[in-house]
Amino acid sequence: MTTHDSHGNRTSETEEMLLRLRLRRVQRNGGDPNNEAVQPAGALAQESSLERQIDEESIILLKERPVFAIKNGAAELKFIDDDDRARWKLPLEGAASRLSAAINSIGRIELRNHAMSWVGTGWIVDDGILVTNRHVAKLFAERRGAGFGFKETFAGKVLASVDFLQEIGSTTADVIELSHVMHIEPEGGPDVAFFRVVANGRPLSPIALASGPPSAESAQIATIGYPASDPRIPEPEHMKRIFQDTYNKKRLAPGTIMSLTDEHLEHDCTTLGGNSGSAVIDLATGAAVGLHFSGTYRDRNFAVRADVVRRILDEVKQGRRRIDPVRREQPPVRGVAAAVPAGRAAEGTTMTVTIPVTLTITVGGPQQGAVVNVPVAPSDVPDAEHDPDDTDDEVDTGHEAAPSDYADRRGYQVRFLEDHQKKLVPVDLPMVVAAEDDVLRLASGGTELRYENFTVVMSKRRRMCFFSACNIDGGLAKKAGRVKWKLDPRLPKDAQIMGECYGNPPKFSRGHMTRREDPGWGATRELARRGNEDSMHVTNAVPQMQAFNSPIWLGLEDYALGHTIEDRMKVCVFTGPYFHDDDPVKYGVKIPIGFWKILAFIHDDTGRLCATGYEMSQEQNLESGQEFVFADYRSSQLGITTQVPIQAIEMRSGIQFGRLHEVDPLRDGNESAGGGARLRLDGFNQIKFR
Repeated sequence: MTTHDSHGNRTSETEEMLLRLRLRRVQRNGGDPNNEAVQPAGALAQESSLERQIDEESIILLKERPVFAIKNGAAELKFIDDDDRARWKLPLEGAASRLSAAINSIGRIELRNHAMSWVGTGWIVDDGILVTNRHVAKLFAERRGAGFGFKETFAGKVLASVDFLQEIGSTTADVIELSHVMHIEPEGGPDVAFFRVVANGRPLSPIALASGPPSAESAQIATIGYPASDPRIPEPEHMKRIFQDTYNKKRLAPGTIMSLTDEHLEHDCTTLGGNSGSAVIDLATGAAVGLHFSGTYRDRNFAVRADVVRRILDEVKQGRRRIDPVRREQPPVRGVAAAVPAGRAAEGTTMTVTIPVTLTITVGGPQQGAVVNVPVAPSDVPDAEHDPDDTDDEVDTGHEAAPSDYADRRGYQVRFLEDHQKKLVPVDLPMVVAAEDDVLRLASGGTELRYENFTVVMSKRRRMCFFSACNIDGGLAKKAGRVKWKLDPRLPKDAQIMGECYGNPPKFSRGHMTRREDPGWGATRELARRGNEDSMHVTNAVPQMQAFNSPIWLGLEDYALGHTIEDRMKVCVFTGPYFHDDDPVKYGVKIPIGFWKILAFIHDDTGRLCATGYEMSQEQNLESGQEFVFADYRSSQLGITTQVPIQAIEMRSGIQFGRLHEVDPLRDGNESAGGGARLRLDGFNQIKFR
């Protein structure tokens, strides 16, 4: 469907839906779309793009939108509120048989050979076919030419399955495999993907799809899926009460349809991250009326209409919904590609290319054209100081410091950034929420290891940092020499990794979380030197492969500083590893595969707080299923940096970053267990800051 906005411009179906959402917020904020003072918790002050107009996942109403556990294939109707009971007891009891039929065909999508154990919800939509969301599918599947396939990781091809149980209190499973990827709808289309499943004798009963819109916008429905604990919820106490602090299991949430468009329906069932791909079931008929994909906290949810799902599926089955083939991207090369078009250069032709260095190129051979990659050193590429300087694995054992030596360390400062009016803009220290019991406490009872200009919070089990948080003042930066790695006397030695996995290849490097140069600033040279030397504590190191870091990853802080006001070049940086139970073990140490980084600063153009998130993985540098291989890696595999939503980092890491996700330009409303869109970075100019 194409409609027109109030200015006569053509708008898509999705744009129309989001424009209505925008209008509701303007009305709610007293007519001012940028009135931060009256916006509800979790709302975004400025919503300059469509993606940013979809907010957090949806707890809609605190009453009359309950969530029920599913046990033995049926909803357990235990009410904790009289209003809930009055509203839903009779309708749900009357629809019990219809709901049970649907419940048995809805499962949790689980992965092997992947950093995430499960990613969302899927359900049987046709004979041997499972449907879920595009943004769920893209976490483990991808386009290949004119078709699709499962992604590859260091452990091999991702293996996907669906478990139709995963009920609260149950230890049994009902699992079938996803055999191949049928279709992933392109970006811009409905959020839909289809997979073939291998039943292995299990009877699969497809959920009937409604042939058209529900009979009334107020129709009573239920969303069935697998809500996960979501750190993005701005009022976590409500989430804990409604879900009784139990997550990742099959749930039923009743509600009503709020409005309809040609492709979507809006509903008010209570959902969380992990509900992506849930079935929206009509209580009156037992048919699916929608495929849930997103939500807005304390407002409404969005689903693809069931008749749209049916239309796409029919076209896929009939071979009429073809996808244009994509060319496999060549590995990124740091340089400028000078293309020699066909028919313009004969064999032996000499060309001169200026970029700003001059290189003379002779084109030879009978090829149709030639592409010449010319390495350059543009101004936004970090200098030689940013090389992977973590290969020196010596530990300073000659000097024993005392805990009292650190008494004057300031650590990370919350009130560090200033806006254009020199007003302080607080940026909170991150909080570990998913593994609080694993946070290492100091003898003083605190959890923060304060150093000069940065702070580290440690994991007891992994003996590495959950994160390192640093303030950078580029205007006061001073160069300093490198020193040896050292232990922190405030922690027991056995709480820190001294050797074990570190050393010359095939062992690992000590990879800085806070870069060595980042805390090296201060009013005096002594303070700057101390910040630099403090970064060489092993508490600030995590095992990384030799030559792992990429220029983009290493230069993010410098590039961000270039987008701040010159006389207030300040950035807050948070960096850490992803910890997973199935991380590979080498030399007796679990090795993190992925790393994340978040930058927060006052953008020079907008004068507002901006925060962006990034990921980098070393999984492609590890040989599948065997030993780690260091000798034969290729530069094209090293250090691919990806810009990702901060919400996705929060969900995957179990760490909260306060309100930073509200000012993230990649902020979205996807309710997968892994977050939303990702942007591969082959150059700094691809970073999206607003």
